Amino acid sequence: MQLNDSVGTLAGVGPKTATGLNALGIFSIRDLLFYFPFRYDDLQVRPLATLADQEKAMFKGTVISPPVVSYFGPHKVRLNVRLLIEQTVVIVTFFNQPWLKDKFVQDEEIAVYGKWDHARKNVVGMKVLMQNTANDLDPIYSVNKQIRQKKLIELIHTAFETTGDQLQEVIPAPIRNHYRLLTDHDLVQQMHFPKTIQESDAARRTAIFREFFLFEAKIQRLRQDNTQAGDGLQLSYDLSALKSFILTLPFALTTAQKRVVNEICADLKSPQHMNRLLQGDVGSGKTIVAAIAMFAAVTAGYQAALMVPTEILAEQHAKKLTKLFTVMQVRVTLLTGSMTGAARREALSEIEGGRANIVIGTHALIQDAINFAKLGFIVIDEQHRFGVNQRRALREKGLNPDLLAMTATPIPRTLAITTYGEMAISTIDELPAGRRPIETSWLKINQADKALALTRDQLSHGDQAFVVAPMISESDQMSLKNVEDLYEQLAGYFEPNYHVALLHGQMTSDEKAATMAAFNRNEIQVLVATTVVEVGVDVPNANIMLIYNADRFGLATLHQLRGRVGRGDRQAYCFLIADPQNEVAVKRMEIMTQTNDGFKLADADLKLRGQGDIFGDKQSGLPDFKIGDPVSDNNSLVTAHQVALDLFRVDPQLAAPENLPLKRYLATLQDSENFD
Repeated sequence: MQLNDSVGTLAGVGPKTATGLNALGIFSIRDLLFYFPFRYDDLQVRPLATLADQEKAMFKGTVISPPVVSYFGPHKVRLNVRLLIEQTVVIVTFFNQPWLKDKFVQDEEIAVYGKWDHARKNVVGMKVLMQNTANDLDPIYSVNKQIRQKKLIELIHTAFETTGDQLQEVIPAPIRNHYRLLTDHDLVQQMHFPKTIQESDAARRTAIFREFFLFEAKIQRLRQDNTQAGDGLQLSYDLSALKSFILTLPFALTTAQKRVVNEICADLKSPQHMNRLLQGDVGSGKTIVAAIAMFAAVTAGYQAALMVPTEILAEQHAKKLTKLFTVMQVRVTLLTGSMTGAARREALSEIEGGRANIVIGTHALIQDAINFAKLGFIVIDEQHRFGVNQRRALREKGLNPDLLAMTATPIPRTLAITTYGEMAISTIDELPAGRRPIETSWLKINQADKALALTRDQLSHGDQAFVVAPMISESDQMSLKNVEDLYEQLAGYFEPNYHVALLHGQMTSDEKAATMAAFNRNEIQVLVATTVVEVGVDVPNANIMLIYNADRFGLATLHQLRGRVGRGDRQAYCFLIADPQNEVAVKRMEIMTQTNDGFKLADADLKLRGQGDIFGDKQSGLPDFKIGDPVSDNNSLVTAHQVALDLFRVDPQLAAPENLPLKRYLATLQDSENFD
């Protein structure tokens, strides 16, 4: 039996058990051995006097009377048994486990694990333990209905006994020795069967570093693949034309924008494939940087594409860039999913025939049905929805085009390492001159009238307002503001003096586009919307943002919403209307009122919510680490990142004898493993 054999070949694993294991992500015997416990129960027996109230512990005692089972409600069962522990009579209670009755035999010793109630001298039992357990720690695994703890432990025992001696090292010996890491054999043994807390701690430390290091090694290998000479296009753009275009812009570039333009243009001219992330805070001017880069690609004789997450944003960009590029005789073509008939056929003809210099659309642009004449450069806006493999797949579109990804979600270094480790990163860390900080206030829901009064006053001076709520319609499950009810309420408050309109994701594309166009023209003064307005919508005359139930959103979303206002030269206001129900939500409200800096907010969000929520959902492209946590284990992550960088810098082909096992490991990986 081999480590890479299907787990179904293991003794005791039938089709049903195999299905249950697969659901846990266990497909091979190797997967089973590296399926580690998430915690351990301490099985050391300690004197009762040393236990804190409600502490979980191991108890050994003699059964002094028969157990009693009683029923106290529908499907509610209580099992009580009296144990003599240290000359003290302790009542142990198990809830809804009547079958444990047969485990307790009068005058015999038994071991139980449970929670100590100091005042009552009582134990709330959790499990009955084998008396002959050899270890002080009991591993606890994530399981499901098909695979119980006991069964999983039995299978891991069997797998280790039959294949444990096949475990070979993948971390190079010099690294393992320098950081005092366990071998893979000892790691697996001590993670599953630790004899002491010290053993489990050493194993967990090794497991965390190993997971991070192998991920970083994959990233470095991918980065190396992306940057090999001759791999990409060499776009010899027209520098004089580029300078002429920049002079036509209605504003001067900031120092940060100039620096980033130079970095991107150097990539374009290089024969190596561009794989760069452009990050900048809300309103920092990323779009104009992308426009300059796309124009550079056009002067080199190639097409460029800009992909954005929503049709509203695609249409907005198309309108802006058409106006911007008219003077340079560059043709901008819009392609969205809702386009049909003659309009769609015309757009496809322009793209395929090469008449479209710059194509703007949603992610549908990379579908197989879309054929570019000579695509050399792709810009992806709000890149955080894509993982490493999706970015890699984009290289296969057109002529292996250069790739620039953009995000307005500032990324703490911890997440940049894990999420965009294979990309070069450019940062716009400066806002355009004249931008005023947005005044942000937190109001309780019963104080919302204050925000509405200020909004009415600002509207009288010609401003416009966004009002955002978390839901479209009323829900039986949640007492949250919804945009439909809010629209009715605010229409009654502001009209007929000011026009109030509604915008949400269930409206058709035409309806949404018409509403946004009317808002842009100031035919609508108050736009009541869901977070469909979160990304990229730019209405310079809008200077008021009201966010109802603001505690339902993360800091990243709140910051994006706030960034929809303050685009002009007038003072802008953001009101967070919320009655937060927990300390974390209160902290979010407080932090939002203290800073407009997206990078500070990202760091705060990371500390408050952990890495999985920064980008809003599970499709963020963040790797799904099984053992390490990039936030709490940050030191280990940063060290592993640096070690992998240094290793590939010194031995990029992993040709040294001590690096060959790692090279073989990376070569056998499935492309999708750990990346998405």
